[in-house]
Amino acid sequence: MWNYKDATLEALADLGNGNYAYIDSLREAEKVFVHQLPSTLFTIAKDVKIQVEFNPAQIAGYRLIGYENRLLRAEEFNDDKIDAGEIGAGHTVTALYELVPVGAPVPAGTVDPLIYQQTPALSSVSATNELMTVKLRYKPLDSDESKLIAFAVPVRATPIEQASPDLQFAGAVAQFGMLLRESPYKGRSDYDAAFTLAKSGIGEDPEGFRQEFLTLVKQAKGMKRDQTASR
Repeated sequence: MWNYKDATLEALADLGNGNYAYIDSLREAEKVFVHQLPSTLFTIAKDVKIQVEFNPAQIAGYRLIGYENRLLRAEEFNDDKIDAGEIGAGHTVTALYELVPVGAPVPAGTVDPLIYQQTPALSSVSATNELMTVKLRYKPLDSDESKLIAFAVPVRATPIEQASPDLQFAGAVAQFGMLLRESPYKGRSDYDAAFTLAKSGIGEDPEGFRQEFLTLVKQAKGMKRDQTASR
């Protein structure tokens, strides 16, 4: 990588409404230019924003995993002057949240009760089985005025072992990222757990890209073991 910094390339891509990639092998070039190129070249929606509101009767606390440099203020969601990302044909976006259900302790600092205002009362909708409401705002290619899509998500707890292969694999990638960054939120995660979850989420992998991720996890585990042994 030398003097090419990932953060710099990401900033350039964001400002130019583009994408970037590191090409270090013929296989990587095939993935970028053959399999991912259509979603890069053919935009179907611009300035796409996503907003999530959790039901406080169900969720006591939450944390978005990743996307630290993509966050918008709440009031910017309805502001069409605020620039956001583009979505291409066949492009998907996955956001993972860590949720704390009501009744469980929230791992955060305490705040003194407010003096000049009271905690807002819950609406009647909070008494339903809705877990959250997801809002998506986007601009059609031929317009500078955004459109809104909103839908409620019901409470539905599913063990990770019964989740879809895509969700299992996404969870493994997030877990792997927290391990690499030595995140304080990694909990009891380790490379073996990330490998096992990723392996169960391989699903249909005709190009073998997910299989390559398993190799990365193995290599990272070996490097971590060697570093520990050398101390």
